[in-house]
Amino acid sequence: MKRTKMLRAVGALGAVALLATACGTDEPTSTDPTETDGTTDGTDGTDGTDGEDMGPVVLSTYIVEPEHLAPPATNESEGSAVLQSLFKGLIDYDVRTTEPVLVVAESITTDDNQTYTVKIADGWTFHNGEAVTANSFVKAWNWTADADNAELSQVASFFSSVEGWAAINEATDGDSLTGMTGLTLVDEMTFTITLSAPNPTFPVQLGYTSYYPLPEAFYDDPAAFENAPIGNGPFEMDGTWEHDVQIATKRFEGYAGADPAQIDGLVFKIYADQLTAYNDLVAGNLDIMDSLPTEQIEDAKSRFGDRFQATPSSSINYLGLPTYVEWLGDVRLRRALSMATDQAQITTQIFNDDRVPAYSMINPVIPGHRATVCDNWGTDAAAAKALWDEAGGYDGPIELWFNQGAGHDDWVEAVSNQWVNVLGISPDQITFQSLDFSEYLPKIDGKELTGPFRLGWGMDYPHPENYTYPMFHSESFSPNGSNATFFSNPEFDAAVDAGKQQTSLDEAIPFFQTAEDILCAEVPVIPMFFGLNQFASAERVTGLYVDAFGNINYTEVSGA
Repeated sequence: MKRTKMLRAVGALGAVALLATACGTDEPTSTDPTETDGTTDGTDGTDGTDGEDMGPVVLSTYIVEPEHLAPPATNESEGSAVLQSLFKGLIDYDVRTTEPVLVVAESITTDDNQTYTVKIADGWTFHNGEAVTANSFVKAWNWTADADNAELSQVASFFSSVEGWAAINEATDGDSLTGMTGLTLVDEMTFTITLSAPNPTFPVQLGYTSYYPLPEAFYDDPAAFENAPIGNGPFEMDGTWEHDVQIATKRFEGYAGADPAQIDGLVFKIYADQLTAYNDLVAGNLDIMDSLPTEQIEDAKSRFGDRFQATPSSSINYLGLPTYVEWLGDVRLRRALSMATDQAQITTQIFNDDRVPAYSMINPVIPGHRATVCDNWGTDAAAAKALWDEAGGYDGPIELWFNQGAGHDDWVEAVSNQWVNVLGISPDQITFQSLDFSEYLPKIDGKELTGPFRLGWGMDYPHPENYTYPMFHSESFSPNGSNATFFSNPEFDAAVDAGKQQTSLDEAIPFFQTAEDILCAEVPVIPMFFGLNQFASAERVTGLYVDAFGNINYTEVSGA
Protein backbone atom coordinates (compact mmCIF):
# COMPACT_ATOMS: atom_id res chain seq x y z
CA MET A 1 0.00 0.00 0.00
CA LYS A 2 1.14 3.58 -0.73
CA ARG A 3 0.88 5.79 1.79
CA THR A 4 5.94 15.35 7.34
CA LYS A 5 6.57 15.84 10.01
CA MET A 6 5.66 14.60 13.43
CA LEU A 7 2.00 14.75 14.29
CA ARG A 8 1.29 16.64 17.46
CA ALA A 9 -0.61 14.44 19.91
CA VAL A 10 -4.27 14.90 20.59
CA GLY A 11 -4.63 14.83 24.35
CA ALA A 12 -7.49 15.26 26.77
CA LEU A 13 -8.66 18.67 25.61
CA GLY A 14 -11.93 18.83 27.51
CA ALA A 15 -14.88 20.29 25.69
CA VAL A 16 -12.91 22.25 23.11
CA ALA A 17 -12.71 21.37 19.44
CA LEU A 18 -10.51 18.38 18.92
CA LEU A 19 -8.16 19.43 16.16
CA ALA A 20 -5.66 21.85 17.63
CA THR A 21 -3.91 24.73 15.94
CA ALA A 22 -0.50 24.21 14.40
CA CYS A 23 1.25 25.75 17.42
CA GLY A 24 -0.25 23.10 19.66
CA THR A 25 -2.21 25.37 22.01
CA ASP A 26 -5.45 24.38 23.68
CA GLU A 27 -7.42 27.08 21.87
CA PRO A 28 -10.66 25.82 20.25
CA THR A 29 -10.56 25.25 16.51
CA SER A 30 -13.57 24.25 14.47
CA THR A 31 -11.71 24.18 11.96
CA ASP A 32 -15.31 17.48 -20.76
CA PRO A 33 -11.70 16.76 -21.56
CA THR A 34 -10.67 16.32 -25.17
CA GLU A 35 -7.37 14.51 -24.78
CA THR A 36 -6.06 12.47 -21.87
CA ASP A 37 -2.77 11.00 -23.07
CA GLY A 38 -0.52 13.76 -21.74
CA THR A 39 0.41 15.18 -25.13
CA THR A 40 0.55 18.91 -25.59
CA ASP A 41 -1.21 19.52 -28.91
CA GLY A 42 -4.62 20.94 -28.16
CA THR A 43 -4.76 19.90 -24.51
CA ASP A 44 -2.29 22.10 -22.69
CA GLY A 45 -4.30 25.31 -22.76
CA THR A 46 -2.07 27.06 -25.31
CA ASP A 47 -1.42 26.94 -29.01
CA GLY A 48 2.32 26.79 -28.40
CA THR A 49 2.98 30.28 -29.77
CA ASP A 50 1.09 33.21 -28.28
CA GLY A 51 -0.27 31.66 -25.05
CA GLU A 52 -3.90 32.00 -26.14
CA ASP A 53 -6.25 29.76 -24.17
CA MET A 54 -7.13 26.82 -26.40
CA GLY A 55 -9.09 24.52 -24.11
CA PRO A 56 -9.16 22.54 -20.88
CA VAL A 57 -6.00 21.60 -19.00
CA VAL A 58 -6.03 17.86 -18.37
CA LEU A 59 -3.04 16.17 -16.76
CA SER A 60 -2.27 12.48 -16.60
CA THR A 61 -0.64 10.52 -13.79
CA TYR A 62 0.60 6.96 -13.33
CA ILE A 63 -1.04 4.15 -11.35
CA VAL A 64 -1.35 0.39 -11.68
CA GLU A 65 -4.73 -1.33 -11.90
CA PRO A 66 -6.56 -0.87 -8.58
CA GLU A 67 -8.11 -3.81 -6.83
CA HIS A 68 -11.19 -1.80 -5.85
CA LEU A 69 -12.60 1.71 -6.19
CA ALA A 70 -15.04 2.20 -3.32
CA PRO A 71 -14.11 3.43 0.18
CA PRO A 72 -15.31 0.30 2.05
CA ALA A 73 -13.37 -1.98 -0.29
CA THR A 74 -10.10 -0.10 -0.74
CA ASN A 75 -7.06 -0.80 1.41
CA GLU A 76 -4.28 -0.45 -1.16
CA SER A 77 -2.38 2.40 -2.73
CA GLU A 78 -3.78 2.49 -6.26
CA GLY A 79 -7.46 2.63 -5.37
CA SER A 80 -6.72 5.06 -2.54
CA ALA A 81 -4.89 7.41 -4.92
CA VAL A 82 -8.02 7.74 -7.05
CA LEU A 83 -10.46 7.94 -4.14
CA GLN A 84 -8.55 10.80 -2.54
CA SER A 85 -9.25 12.91 -5.62
CA LEU A 86 -12.93 11.96 -5.63
CA PHE A 87 -13.79 12.21 -1.91
CA LYS A 88 -13.22 14.32 1.18
CA GLY A 89 -13.66 13.14 4.75
CA LEU A 90 -14.29 14.80 8.08
CA ILE A 91 -10.64 15.80 8.26
CA ASP A 92 -7.65 15.85 5.93
CA TYR A 93 -3.91 16.23 6.43
CA ASP A 94 -1.77 19.18 5.42
CA VAL A 95 0.16 18.24 2.29
CA ARG A 96 3.54 19.31 3.66
CA THR A 97 3.28 19.00 7.45
CA THR A 98 0.73 16.17 7.79
CA GLU A 99 -1.08 18.19 10.47
CA PRO A 100 -4.79 17.26 10.65
CA VAL A 101 -7.23 19.92 9.47
CA LEU A 102 -11.02 20.01 9.55
CA VAL A 103 -12.71 19.66 6.15
CA VAL A 104 -16.26 18.29 5.97
CA ALA A 105 -16.46 18.48 9.75
CA GLU A 106 -17.18 21.94 11.10
CA SER A 107 -16.11 20.69 14.53
CA ILE A 108 -15.19 17.51 16.42
CA THR A 109 -15.48 17.90 20.19
CA THR A 110 -15.18 15.70 23.26
CA ASP A 111 -15.28 15.90 27.05
CA ASP A 112 -13.72 12.51 27.73
CA ASN A 113 -11.92 11.18 24.61
CA GLN A 114 -14.58 8.48 24.40
CA THR A 115 -17.68 10.23 23.08
CA TYR A 116 -17.11 12.65 20.22
CA THR A 117 -19.66 15.04 18.76
CA VAL A 118 -19.24 15.71 15.04
CA LYS A 119 -20.87 18.70 13.38
CA ILE A 120 -21.00 18.60 9.56
CA ALA A 121 -20.29 21.85 7.73
CA ASP A 122 -23.04 23.23 5.50
CA GLY A 123 -22.79 23.31 1.72
CA TRP A 124 -21.19 19.95 0.95
CA THR A 125 -22.77 17.85 -1.78
CA PHE A 126 -21.96 14.68 -3.63
CA HIS A 127 -21.23 14.84 -7.35
CA ASN A 128 -24.86 13.90 -8.10
CA GLY A 129 -26.22 16.84 -6.08
CA GLU A 130 -27.19 14.88 -2.96
CA ALA A 131 -26.39 16.75 0.23
CA VAL A 132 -23.65 15.43 2.53
CA THR A 133 -25.22 15.02 5.97
CA ALA A 134 -24.42 13.26 9.21
CA ASN A 135 -26.21 10.19 7.92
CA SER A 136 -23.86 10.10 4.90
CA PHE A 137 -21.16 9.10 7.37
CA VAL A 138 -23.15 7.04 9.89
CA LYS A 139 -24.81 4.83 7.26
CA ALA A 140 -21.52 4.34 5.38
CA TRP A 141 -19.62 3.36 8.54
CA ASN A 142 -22.30 0.91 9.65
CA TRP A 143 -22.40 -0.69 6.21
CA THR A 144 -18.63 -1.06 6.17
CA ALA A 145 -18.52 -2.66 9.62
CA ASP A 146 -21.40 -5.08 8.98
CA ALA A 147 -20.32 -8.71 8.55
CA ASP A 148 -23.04 -9.19 5.93
CA ASN A 149 -21.00 -6.94 3.63
CA ALA A 150 -17.64 -8.59 4.23
CA GLU A 151 -17.34 -9.73 0.60
CA LEU A 152 -16.82 -6.11 -0.48
CA SER A 153 -15.84 -4.41 2.76
CA GLN A 154 -12.12 -4.78 3.44
CA VAL A 155 -11.62 -2.08 6.07
CA ALA A 156 -14.10 -3.11 8.75
CA SER A 157 -11.38 -3.26 11.40
CA PHE A 158 -10.90 0.51 11.18
CA PHE A 159 -14.15 0.80 13.13
CA SER A 160 -13.17 -1.66 15.87
CA SER A 161 -12.85 1.15 18.42
CA VAL A 162 -16.53 2.10 18.01
CA GLU A 163 -18.93 0.75 20.60
CA GLY A 164 -20.96 -2.11 19.13
CA TRP A 165 -18.45 -2.93 16.39
CA ALA A 166 -17.85 -6.49 17.57
CA ALA A 167 -21.56 -7.32 17.49
CA ILE A 168 -22.24 -5.98 14.03
CA ASN A 169 -18.99 -7.38 12.66
CA GLU A 170 -19.99 -10.86 13.83
CA ALA A 171 -23.72 -10.67 13.06
CA THR A 172 -25.01 -12.55 10.05
CA ASP A 173 -28.24 -12.63 8.05
CA GLY A 174 -31.24 -12.98 10.31
CA ASP A 175 -29.82 -10.87 13.13
CA SER A 176 -31.73 -7.71 13.93
CA LEU A 177 -28.78 -5.37 14.40
CA THR A 178 -29.21 -2.10 12.55
CA GLY A 179 -25.80 -0.57 13.19
CA MET A 180 -23.10 0.09 15.76
CA THR A 181 -24.52 1.29 19.05
CA GLY A 182 -21.74 3.85 19.23
CA LEU A 183 -23.04 5.87 16.28
CA THR A 184 -26.01 8.13 16.99
CA LEU A 185 -27.67 10.72 14.76
CA VAL A 186 -28.40 13.89 16.72
CA ASP A 187 -29.84 15.92 13.88
CA GLU A 188 -29.39 16.22 10.13
CA MET A 189 -25.90 17.67 10.44
CA THR A 190 -24.70 16.22 13.77
CA PHE A 191 -23.79 12.78 15.04
CA THR A 192 -21.94 11.31 17.98
CA ILE A 193 -19.30 8.59 18.07
CA THR A 194 -19.00 6.61 21.28
CA LEU A 195 -15.96 4.36 21.55
CA SER A 196 -15.70 1.19 23.59
CA ALA A 197 -12.88 2.81 25.57
CA PRO A 198 -11.24 6.26 25.63
CA ASN A 199 -9.07 6.71 22.55
CA PRO A 200 -7.58 10.14 21.86
CA THR A 201 -6.00 8.76 18.67
CA PHE A 202 -9.31 7.97 16.96
CA PRO A 203 -10.12 11.43 15.53
CA VAL A 204 -6.68 11.64 13.91
CA GLN A 205 -7.62 8.60 11.81
CA LEU A 206 -10.70 10.20 10.28
CA GLY A 207 -8.98 11.44 7.10
CA TYR A 208 -8.43 7.87 5.93
CA THR A 209 -10.46 6.59 2.98
CA SER A 210 -12.47 4.07 5.04
CA TYR A 211 -14.13 6.98 6.86
CA TYR A 212 -15.38 8.77 3.73
CA PRO A 213 -19.13 9.47 3.35
CA LEU A 214 -21.22 7.59 0.81
CA PRO A 215 -24.24 8.70 -1.25
CA GLU A 216 -27.47 6.73 -1.32
CA ALA A 217 -26.60 5.52 -4.84
CA PHE A 218 -23.88 3.33 -3.35
CA TYR A 219 -26.34 1.05 -1.57
CA ASP A 220 -28.36 0.37 -4.73
CA ASP A 221 -25.50 -1.68 -6.20
CA PRO A 222 -22.20 -1.44 -4.27
CA ALA A 223 -20.25 -3.51 -6.79
CA ALA A 224 -21.43 -1.43 -9.75
CA PHE A 225 -20.64 1.77 -7.83
CA GLU A 226 -16.93 1.01 -8.20
CA ASN A 227 -17.04 1.58 -11.96
CA ALA A 228 -18.24 5.17 -11.50
CA PRO A 229 -17.84 6.26 -7.87
CA ILE A 230 -19.83 9.29 -6.73
CA GLY A 231 -17.89 11.28 -4.18
CA ASN A 232 -17.82 14.78 -2.71
CA GLY A 233 -14.24 15.68 -3.59
CA PRO A 234 -12.56 18.19 -5.90
CA PHE A 235 -12.73 15.85 -8.91
CA GLU A 236 -15.59 13.73 -10.22
CA MET A 237 -15.62 10.79 -12.59
CA ASP A 238 -15.53 11.62 -16.30
CA GLY A 239 -17.01 8.40 -17.66
CA THR A 240 -16.38 5.03 -16.09
CA TRP A 241 -13.35 3.07 -14.93
CA GLU A 242 -11.74 1.65 -18.07
CA HIS A 243 -10.09 -1.37 -16.52
CA ASP A 244 -6.38 -1.74 -17.29
CA VAL A 245 -6.52 1.47 -19.36
CA GLN A 246 -7.43 4.59 -17.36
CA ILE A 247 -9.69 6.31 -14.85
CA ALA A 248 -10.62 9.78 -16.09
CA THR A 249 -11.81 12.55 -13.78
CA LYS A 250 -12.79 16.19 -14.22
CA ARG A 251 -12.99 19.14 -11.89
CA PHE A 252 -16.16 19.15 -9.77
CA GLU A 253 -17.59 22.64 -10.15
CA GLY A 254 -19.85 22.25 -7.10
CA TYR A 255 -16.97 21.41 -4.73
CA ALA A 256 -17.48 23.00 -1.31
CA GLY A 257 -13.91 22.85 -0.06
CA ALA A 258 -11.48 25.73 0.27
CA ASP A 259 -9.06 24.03 -2.13
CA PRO A 260 -10.73 23.66 -5.55
CA ALA A 261 -8.82 21.93 -8.34
CA GLN A 262 -6.58 24.16 -10.47
CA ILE A 263 -6.82 21.92 -13.53
CA ASP A 264 -9.82 20.84 -15.58
CA GLY A 265 -9.19 17.14 -15.31
CA LEU A 266 -6.86 14.44 -14.05
CA VAL A 267 -6.51 11.09 -15.78
CA PHE A 268 -5.11 8.12 -13.87
CA LYS A 269 -3.37 6.12 -16.63
CA ILE A 270 -3.04 2.45 -15.74
CA TYR A 271 0.19 0.60 -16.45
CA ALA A 272 1.15 -3.01 -15.83
CA ASP A 273 4.83 -2.13 -15.91
CA GLN A 274 6.59 0.79 -14.26
CA LEU A 275 9.25 1.06 -16.94
CA THR A 276 6.59 1.43 -19.63
CA ALA A 277 5.15 4.34 -17.68
CA TYR A 278 8.58 5.94 -17.40
CA ASN A 279 9.12 5.62 -21.14
CA ASP A 280 5.79 7.37 -21.68
CA LEU A 281 6.87 10.14 -19.32
CA VAL A 282 10.07 10.60 -21.29
CA ALA A 283 8.16 10.56 -24.59
CA GLY A 284 5.63 13.15 -23.40
CA ASN A 285 2.71 10.73 -23.22
CA LEU A 286 2.43 10.98 -19.42
CA ASP A 287 2.54 14.14 -17.32
CA ILE A 288 3.22 12.94 -13.77
CA MET A 289 4.96 9.88 -12.41
CA ASP A 290 4.94 9.81 -8.62
CA SER A 291 7.08 6.68 -8.30
CA LEU A 292 10.04 6.11 -10.61
CA PRO A 293 11.77 2.84 -11.54
CA THR A 294 14.85 2.30 -9.39
CA GLU A 295 17.05 1.65 -12.41
CA GLN A 296 16.00 4.97 -13.98
CA ILE A 297 16.58 7.28 -11.00
CA GLU A 298 19.95 8.54 -12.20
CA ASP A 299 18.59 9.00 -15.72
CA ALA A 300 15.62 10.92 -14.32
CA LYS A 301 17.85 13.22 -12.26
CA SER A 302 19.84 14.26 -15.33
CA ARG A 303 16.98 14.19 -17.84
CA PHE A 304 14.35 16.10 -15.87
CA GLY A 305 16.53 18.49 -13.87
CA ASP A 306 14.44 20.45 -11.37
CA ARG A 307 11.38 18.54 -12.59
CA PHE A 308 12.82 15.56 -10.71
CA GLN A 309 12.02 15.88 -7.01
CA ALA A 310 12.40 13.89 -3.80
CA THR A 311 10.32 14.28 -0.65
CA PRO A 312 9.97 12.36 2.64
CA SER A 313 7.91 9.19 2.51
CA SER A 314 6.11 7.23 5.20
CA SER A 315 6.58 3.97 3.31
CA ILE A 316 8.32 0.79 4.31
CA ASN A 317 8.91 -2.32 2.20
CA TYR A 318 9.08 -5.61 4.04
CA LEU A 319 9.07 -9.37 3.57
CA GLY A 320 6.12 -11.07 5.21
CA LEU A 321 6.64 -14.50 6.76
CA PRO A 322 3.15 -16.01 6.88
CA THR A 323 2.86 -18.10 10.01
CA TYR A 324 0.15 -20.27 8.41
CA VAL A 325 2.85 -21.80 6.16
CA GLU A 326 3.98 -24.86 8.11
CA TRP A 327 7.75 -24.45 7.97
CA LEU A 328 7.52 -20.74 8.75
CA GLY A 329 5.67 -21.62 11.95
CA ASP A 330 9.08 -22.21 13.60
CA VAL A 331 10.19 -18.85 15.04
CA ARG A 332 13.84 -19.95 14.86
CA LEU A 333 13.62 -20.28 11.09
CA ARG A 334 11.95 -16.88 10.83
CA ARG A 335 14.66 -15.30 12.95
CA ALA A 336 17.37 -17.00 10.90
CA LEU A 337 15.92 -15.70 7.62
CA SER A 338 15.78 -12.21 9.07
CA MET A 339 19.35 -12.15 10.40
CA ALA A 340 20.61 -13.63 7.12
CA THR A 341 19.20 -10.60 5.31
CA ASP A 342 21.55 -7.68 4.73
CA GLN A 343 19.36 -4.62 4.19
CA ALA A 344 22.30 -2.23 3.93
CA GLN A 345 23.90 -4.22 1.12
CA ILE A 346 20.62 -4.24 -0.81
CA THR A 347 19.96 -0.51 -0.43
CA THR A 348 23.48 0.23 -1.64
CA GLN A 349 23.83 -2.29 -4.47
CA ILE A 350 20.24 -2.28 -5.74
CA PHE A 351 19.06 1.23 -4.87
CA ASN A 352 22.30 3.24 -4.98
CA ASP A 353 21.56 4.41 -1.42
CA ASP A 354 18.28 6.02 -2.49
CA ARG A 355 16.54 3.93 0.18
CA VAL A 356 17.19 3.71 3.92
CA PRO A 357 17.85 0.27 5.44
CA ALA A 358 15.05 -0.61 7.87
CA TYR A 359 15.63 -2.32 11.19
CA SER A 360 12.24 -1.35 12.61
CA MET A 361 8.68 -1.18 11.30
CA ILE A 362 7.70 2.33 12.45
CA ASN A 363 8.84 4.78 9.77
CA PRO A 364 11.25 7.62 10.68
CA VAL A 365 8.62 10.30 9.89
CA ILE A 366 6.40 8.84 12.63
CA PRO A 367 6.87 9.64 16.34
CA GLY A 368 8.09 6.58 18.20
CA HIS A 369 10.51 5.46 15.47
CA ARG A 370 13.68 3.72 16.65
CA ALA A 371 16.70 3.06 14.47
CA THR A 372 16.96 -0.51 15.80
CA VAL A 373 14.57 -2.64 17.82
CA CYS A 374 16.27 -5.98 18.49
CA ASP A 375 18.95 -8.31 17.10
CA ASN A 376 16.44 -10.37 15.10
CA TRP A 377 15.96 -7.47 12.71
CA GLY A 378 19.68 -6.88 12.39
CA THR A 379 22.20 -8.62 10.15
CA ASP A 380 24.21 -11.39 11.78
CA ALA A 381 25.29 -14.20 9.44
CA ALA A 382 26.85 -16.40 12.15
CA ALA A 383 23.83 -16.19 14.46
CA ALA A 384 21.50 -16.81 11.54
CA LYS A 385 23.30 -19.99 10.49
CA ALA A 386 23.42 -21.26 14.07
CA LEU A 387 19.67 -20.78 14.52
CA TRP A 388 18.90 -22.33 11.14
CA ASP A 389 20.93 -25.41 12.00
CA GLU A 390 19.46 -25.60 15.52
CA ALA A 391 15.97 -25.72 14.02
CA GLY A 392 17.02 -28.44 11.58
CA GLY A 393 16.89 -26.09 8.58
CA TYR A 394 14.40 -26.57 5.81
CA ASP A 395 15.08 -28.50 2.61
CA GLY A 396 11.67 -28.15 0.94
CA PRO A 397 10.67 -25.74 -1.80
CA ILE A 398 10.77 -22.04 -0.97
CA GLU A 399 8.54 -19.81 -3.06
CA LEU A 400 9.11 -16.05 -2.83
CA TRP A 401 6.17 -13.89 -3.84
CA PHE A 402 6.05 -10.30 -5.10
CA ASN A 403 3.92 -8.08 -7.32
CA GLN A 404 5.39 -7.72 -10.79
CA GLY A 405 6.10 -4.66 -12.87
CA ALA A 406 6.97 -2.41 -9.92
CA GLY A 407 10.73 -2.87 -9.64
CA HIS A 408 10.80 -5.54 -6.92
CA ASP A 409 12.40 -8.33 -8.94
CA ASP A 410 16.03 -7.41 -8.29
CA TRP A 411 15.90 -6.84 -4.55
CA VAL A 412 13.76 -9.93 -3.83
CA GLU A 413 16.23 -12.04 -5.83
CA ALA A 414 19.11 -10.40 -3.94
CA VAL A 415 17.54 -11.46 -0.62
CA SER A 416 17.24 -15.03 -1.86
CA ASN A 417 20.92 -15.02 -2.82
CA GLN A 418 21.82 -13.83 0.70
CA TRP A 419 19.82 -16.70 2.17
CA VAL A 420 21.61 -19.16 -0.10
CA ASN A 421 25.03 -17.82 0.86
CA VAL A 422 24.43 -17.51 4.60
CA LEU A 423 22.12 -20.41 5.41
CA GLY A 424 23.34 -22.94 2.86
CA ILE A 425 19.97 -23.20 1.14
CA SER A 426 20.23 -24.79 -2.28
CA PRO A 427 19.45 -22.35 -5.11
CA ASP A 428 17.31 -25.11 -6.62
CA GLN A 429 14.95 -24.85 -3.64
CA ILE A 430 13.99 -21.27 -4.45
CA THR A 431 11.45 -20.19 -7.05
CA PHE A 432 9.64 -16.90 -7.60
CA GLN A 433 5.96 -16.17 -7.97
CA SER A 434 5.00 -12.77 -9.40
CA LEU A 435 1.56 -11.42 -10.21
CA ASP A 436 -0.10 -8.16 -11.16
CA PHE A 437 -0.93 -6.13 -8.05
CA SER A 438 -4.69 -6.57 -8.50
CA GLU A 439 -4.21 -10.36 -8.66
CA TYR A 440 -1.59 -10.44 -5.92
CA LEU A 441 -3.66 -8.88 -3.13
CA PRO A 442 -6.50 -11.44 -3.27
CA LYS A 443 -3.90 -14.19 -2.88
CA ILE A 444 -2.71 -12.48 0.30
CA ASP A 445 -6.24 -12.02 1.61
CA GLY A 446 -7.08 -15.67 0.91
CA LYS A 447 -4.00 -17.06 2.73
CA GLU A 448 -2.87 -18.56 -0.58
CA LEU A 449 0.80 -17.60 -0.41
CA THR A 450 3.17 -20.49 0.09
CA GLY A 451 6.23 -18.65 1.37
CA PRO A 452 7.80 -15.26 2.11
CA PHE A 453 6.21 -12.36 0.27
CA ARG A 454 6.96 -8.74 -0.52
CA LEU A 455 4.59 -6.03 0.62
CA GLY A 456 4.78 -2.35 1.40
CA TRP A 457 3.00 -0.06 3.81
CA GLY A 458 2.45 3.68 3.90
CA MET A 459 0.62 5.53 6.59
CA ASP A 460 -3.15 5.95 6.50
CA TYR A 461 -2.86 8.52 9.29
CA PRO A 462 0.24 9.92 11.00
CA HIS A 463 0.51 7.94 14.23
CA PRO A 464 2.51 4.89 15.44
CA GLU A 465 -0.79 3.10 16.00
CA ASN A 466 -1.11 2.91 12.21
CA TYR A 467 2.08 0.80 11.99
CA THR A 468 0.90 -1.67 14.61
CA TYR A 469 -2.87 -2.18 14.84
CA PRO A 470 -3.88 -2.45 11.14
CA MET A 471 -0.87 -4.56 10.18
CA PHE A 472 -0.51 -7.01 13.07
CA HIS A 473 -3.44 -6.93 15.52
CA SER A 474 -5.64 -10.03 15.77
CA GLU A 475 -8.68 -7.93 14.84
CA SER A 476 -7.06 -6.90 11.56
CA PHE A 477 -6.73 -10.13 9.60
CA SER A 478 -7.04 -9.73 5.82
CA PRO A 479 -9.30 -9.09 4.00
CA ASN A 480 -11.14 -6.96 6.59
CA GLY A 481 -7.86 -5.49 7.75
CA SER A 482 -4.24 -5.42 6.63
CA ASN A 483 -2.73 -8.17 8.77
CA ALA A 484 -1.36 -10.03 5.75
CA THR A 485 0.87 -12.43 7.73
CA PHE A 486 -2.08 -13.43 9.96
CA PHE A 487 0.15 -12.85 12.99
CA SER A 488 -1.68 -13.17 16.31
CA ASN A 489 -0.20 -12.52 19.74
CA PRO A 490 -2.22 -11.61 22.87
CA GLU A 491 0.62 -9.62 24.44
CA PHE A 492 1.03 -7.60 21.25
CA ASP A 493 -2.71 -6.92 21.08
CA ALA A 494 -2.76 -5.81 24.71
CA ALA A 495 0.12 -3.38 24.23
CA VAL A 496 -1.50 -1.80 21.19
CA ASP A 497 -4.89 -1.58 22.89
CA ALA A 498 -3.31 0.14 25.88
CA GLY A 499 -1.43 2.57 23.65
CA LYS A 500 -4.66 3.61 21.94
CA GLN A 501 -6.17 4.61 25.29
CA GLN A 502 -3.40 6.95 26.44
CA THR A 503 -4.28 10.64 26.60
CA SER A 504 -1.04 11.92 25.07
CA LEU A 505 1.37 10.78 22.42
CA ASP A 506 4.27 10.77 24.89
CA GLU A 507 2.33 8.38 27.12
CA ALA A 508 1.26 6.21 24.18
CA ILE A 509 4.62 5.73 22.46
CA PRO A 510 6.09 3.26 25.02
CA PHE A 511 3.12 0.93 24.49
CA PHE A 512 3.51 0.94 20.73
CA GLN A 513 7.26 0.37 21.12
CA THR A 514 6.53 -2.58 23.40
CA ALA A 515 4.30 -3.97 20.67
CA GLU A 516 7.12 -3.47 18.17
CA ASP A 517 9.50 -5.31 20.53
CA ILE A 518 7.14 -8.29 20.39
CA LEU A 519 7.09 -8.15 16.60
CA CYS A 520 10.87 -8.19 16.55
CA ALA A 521 10.94 -11.18 18.88
CA GLU A 522 8.39 -13.15 16.85
CA VAL A 523 9.47 -11.97 13.35
CA PRO A 524 6.27 -12.18 11.31
CA VAL A 525 8.00 -9.72 8.98
CA ILE A 526 11.51 -8.71 7.94
CA PRO A 527 11.78 -4.91 7.57
CA MET A 528 13.69 -4.11 4.39
CA PHE A 529 13.90 -0.40 3.62
CA PHE A 530 12.18 2.92 4.17
CA GLY A 531 11.17 4.75 1.03
CA LEU A 532 11.71 8.15 -0.46
CA ASN A 533 9.24 9.78 -2.83
CA GLN A 534 11.14 10.25 -6.10
CA PHE A 535 9.00 11.70 -8.85
CA ALA A 536 9.15 13.65 -12.09
CA SER A 537 6.84 15.55 -14.39
CA ALA A 538 6.41 17.01 -17.84
CA GLU A 539 7.46 20.59 -18.56
CA ARG A 540 3.88 21.83 -18.54
CA VAL A 541 3.26 20.71 -14.96
CA THR A 542 3.73 23.24 -12.15
CA GLY A 543 3.26 23.15 -8.39
CA LEU A 544 3.69 19.38 -8.10
CA TYR A 545 4.39 17.85 -4.69
CA VAL A 546 4.13 14.28 -3.40
CA ASP A 547 3.30 14.07 0.30
CA ALA A 548 4.38 11.60 2.97
CA PHE A 549 1.35 9.46 2.12
CA GLY A 550 2.73 9.09 -1.43
CA ASN A 551 -0.09 11.13 -2.98
CA ILE A 552 0.22 14.08 -5.34
CA ASN A 553 -1.26 17.41 -4.28
CA TYR A 554 -4.37 17.03 -6.39
CA THR A 555 -5.84 20.49 -5.88
CA GLU A 556 -2.59 22.47 -6.01
CA VAL A 557 -0.98 21.01 -9.11
CA SER A 558 -1.52 22.96 -12.29
CA GLY A 559 -0.46 22.85 -15.91
CA ALA A 560 0.18 25.12 -18.85
